[in-house]
Amino acid sequence: MKLGIQVTLDRGWRASISRRLRIVDAFVVTWAVTGAYIIRFGAEPGFLVAGQETSYAWISATLVITWWFMLGAWDSRESRILGAGPDEYKRVAAASLWLFGLVAIFSYVFRLDTARGYVGIALPAGLLGLLAARWLLRQHLNVHRQNGRSMSRLMLLGGPGAVAHLASSLVRVKHAGYLPVAAYTPGVHDGPPFEAESGLPILGFKPETTSILEAIERCSADAVAISAGVQLHPQILRHLGWELAARNVGLIMAPALTDIAGPRIHTQQVAGLPLIHVTTPTLEGGQRVAKRLFDVVVSGILIILASPLMALTALIVKADSRGPVLFRQERVGKGGIPFGMLKFRSMVVDAEERLADLAHSNEGSGLLFKMKADPRVTRAGRILRRYSVDELPQLFNIFGGSMSLVGPRPPLPREVEAYEHDVRRRLLVKPGLTGLWQVSGRSNLSWQDSVRLDLYYVENWSLAGDLLIMLRTVRAVFHSTGAY
Repeated sequence: MKLGIQVTLDRGWRASISRRLRIVDAFVVTWAVTGAYIIRFGAEPGFLVAGQETSYAWISATLVITWWFMLGAWDSRESRILGAGPDEYKRVAAASLWLFGLVAIFSYVFRLDTARGYVGIALPAGLLGLLAARWLLRQHLNVHRQNGRSMSRLMLLGGPGAVAHLASSLVRVKHAGYLPVAAYTPGVHDGPPFEAESGLPILGFKPETTSILEAIERCSADAVAISAGVQLHPQILRHLGWELAARNVGLIMAPALTDIAGPRIHTQQVAGLPLIHVTTPTLEGGQRVAKRLFDVVVSGILIILASPLMALTALIVKADSRGPVLFRQERVGKGGIPFGMLKFRSMVVDAEERLADLAHSNEGSGLLFKMKADPRVTRAGRILRRYSVDELPQLFNIFGGSMSLVGPRPPLPREVEAYEHDVRRRLLVKPGLTGLWQVSGRSNLSWQDSVRLDLYYVENWSLAGDLLIMLRTVRAVFHSTGAY
């Protein structure tokens, strides 16, 4: 299957974005420091530090200039980290916190009684302003990248299978900013001129530095990604790295690791070799207690806050069609233990009996039965499903301990019976009210994507990741994407 990659020459985007960031950073830090000065001292320009002859106006000017340079020193404007991932935000935060830490040390060493209200306003206002500005610029950049602009042109170097996988992965996430434009397959002599799956032109196969450099010039690549299966001697790779550095062409190593979150990857230098260590997250001890405590506290609060809505929903369900208000369905939880999952009834009472008659109309993939215009869904049920209101009673499952706020999709017993060995890893953690499947398309996902996302969650669980998924869930619910 061809990827349909559109190549767009846009070589000046790095300088343009860097210039824009410098201007925006200068504006934000000036706004934050000036605002803090006016709020704390008023418009008087000559306000002095207590017991000193130093004016806060001069301190403010120095703080603005230093803050702006600190953001550059921490490489927060580097094109490699713009548009995707948390590194940009981390560097902005680190530069800001280091700056104000140095201000505190400087004030202590030189006995400057700096006004705490002034610093207490400037730091959070500036940091939040910088993060918000970076987020807005990132949205603008992502729009460009969806149209094939403001991207790094990438030549992929490796075996045919690895090249195809890497190309499809990069095209799937255009916001990362990498546009595969060509491939080079060292050692593969008898092959077609184009890579079969990605459609990328194959520019050579000789395991020689000179030939690889010629291919880079032919496709005008900004960077070279070396994937798994590359048949090159380490000495050739070393010489290639030197030549690329001299030409200002980036070098990216893409190991054969898939669906591994960044915090699990640690690099260690051993005998001149960059060894990659991959840690395995565990839900034991303190982490298990923290996740359970988080579930109990948040679900308890949500039950109290949502109780009026749940009462109103119960009345609507009862008035709309005959049958019980709640629907209890057997699902499989952690370790394969079954439990009764609660939902507001959104279907007719004999929905399970009519399932066999609708099997031919299944629009889902794999083991999932999905049907956009399911005749078993009641009038009220369509609205409840659209905004996920029918799932609110699952908060009681979470409070009771059979589910978690965030986790894999709770499977049916018939689904678990048909699981392959690898898929059973979904049962290592509690199923969730929401999860990566919820914020990535819900019913629009294929079975393979649903499994991949659930396994990714199991392999890369973290409390910070749970919080991020919950924030993304709010947007997914209001957009109603894939809800039917």
